[in-house]
Amino acid sequence: MSILTISGSLRGDSVNRKLLAEAAKLYGGEVVEADLNLPLYDGDLEAAEGLPAKVKTLADQVLSAEAILISTPEYNKAPSGVLKNALDWLSRDSRKVLSGKPVAVMSAAAGRTGGETAQYVLRNFLAPLRANVVAGPAICVAFAGKEFETGRLENERYLIALEELTTLLKDTVASQNIPA
Repeated sequence: MSILTISGSLRGDSVNRKLLAEAAKLYGGEVVEADLNLPLYDGDLEAAEGLPAKVKTLADQVLSAEAILISTPEYNKAPSGVLKNALDWLSRDSRKVLSGKPVAVMSAAAGRTGGETAQYVLRNFLAPLRANVVAGPAICVAFAGKEFETGRLENERYLIALEELTTLLKDTVASQNIPA
């Protein structure tokens, strides 16, 4: 069984990557980390050359994963541009790679709402792609830099909610009879 983690931040030491690592550990199994360092979506590029190789790799990873964990920072009350760009590219794959795919979303941000608005917008971005977004507890890690001061998430409240969210994601996978 494998899970694909998608961080809306390109930063190597991002709190969203750290949050995904905590969630993936609770989920269990093989973890594949998506690379969102993709070219900007360009319809002319797509028409001339088709999907770029890195986009095809991401689409194949989405198809191969039994489930997806996405964590986004909040930039000006929205998910990051790199995350939106990746979703735009994925929407162009003729295989409809996100359709029906079990997905759990979360956010970690510097502010007091923990990226709540960005997470809400992200759910709306995923709707036309027909992803099966788990309606579990909202994981919005506020003041995330402080929460990950030691490199790990130690706040019991967040850990309990993460465990509930990953359990719901596993239950969604099981209900779809996706082989482990």
